Amino acid sequence: MRITILATLLLAAATAHAAPLEWRGISLSSAEWGEKLPFPGVYGKDYVYPSVASTAYYQAKGMNLMRVGFRWERLQPTLMGELDATELGRLREFVDGTTARGLHVLLDPHNYAAYKEVHVGKPEVPIAAFADFWRRLALQFKDNPKVQFGLVNEPRNMPTETWADAAQAAVDAIRATGAKNLITLPGNGYTGAWSWFESKWYGTPNAEVMGRVRDPLDHMVFEVHQYFDKDGSGTNAECVSPSIGVERLQRFTAWLKANKKRAILGELGGGANAVCEQAVNGALMHLQANADVWAGWLWWAGGPTWGDYFLSLEPGADGKDKPQMRWLQPFLREAR
Repeated sequence: MRITILATLLLAAATAHAAPLEWRGISLSSAEWGEKLPFPGVYGKDYVYPSVASTAYYQAKGMNLMRVGFRWERLQPTLMGELDATELGRLREFVDGTTARGLHVLLDPHNYAAYKEVHVGKPEVPIAAFADFWRRLALQFKDNPKVQFGLVNEPRNMPTETWADAAQAAVDAIRATGAKNLITLPGNGYTGAWSWFESKWYGTPNAEVMGRVRDPLDHMVFEVHQYFDKDGSGTNAECVSPSIGVERLQRFTAWLKANKKRAILGELGGGANAVCEQAVNGALMHLQANADVWAGWLWWAGGPTWGDYFLSLEPGADGKDKPQMRWLQPFLREAR
């Protein structure tokens, strides 16, 4: 059933009085950039890390989780080798400074389950190498309970069974270090909520495979992404309809309930127009109405180098909020 504009507005008003979800935040993107240039690129020119100071804006709005993207290859230049001290220092500076502010940080190797464009599970990039990377990274951050481990951004171009095996190996490697941090587990095929049951273009559906991945501490949530444009890519400013936010999440929500799992909506966004506003509101209201299985959400995106990107929440040079920030305010805690 489609949500009318009036119903959407009434529900949005009611949501303002509901308890927000545990995690509300944003993906700060920039440290993973420059992958198409001669690699690893020049720091400060081809890619940068967001500043700790820049998180104050989002914290003041009521966000409590910052997802920071980076490249596996820059952090570990040789498979099975030591982490690069300089690159680790840049990441640690952001993580330590941001968590010291009271925020949580979700680590995001923004690699699509590949290393130098070769996907995990191929002979050149064995599953053991992915597990080794996470063992090393977990050792660096396991003593900070405000750090969360996102296994990788949007696995793709691989059998779902291979990705599930790789994810399990990474989870096991993380826990073997003694780390108790929250882990977020994406699905195959860009981890779309709307394609969780898809069987046409990425192999066995996530719904049939990903539930077998186990965390011995049971401190793991699924991470799905969802956009509301025609192809679900998030590359178009126009959304399909006011109700598309709810429609693309409902079936995955039912899967979570049936399988007694929880999830975080790791990416969502929409262009600054009335239809997308209603779609985003509908999606976030759906999450809050199903807080038993939804742990939170993150907007895509923010970061220092987006310019006039239509999904960026970074305030302009004049300090004014982007229109989408107004949409999110009913779903955030009161600024402190």
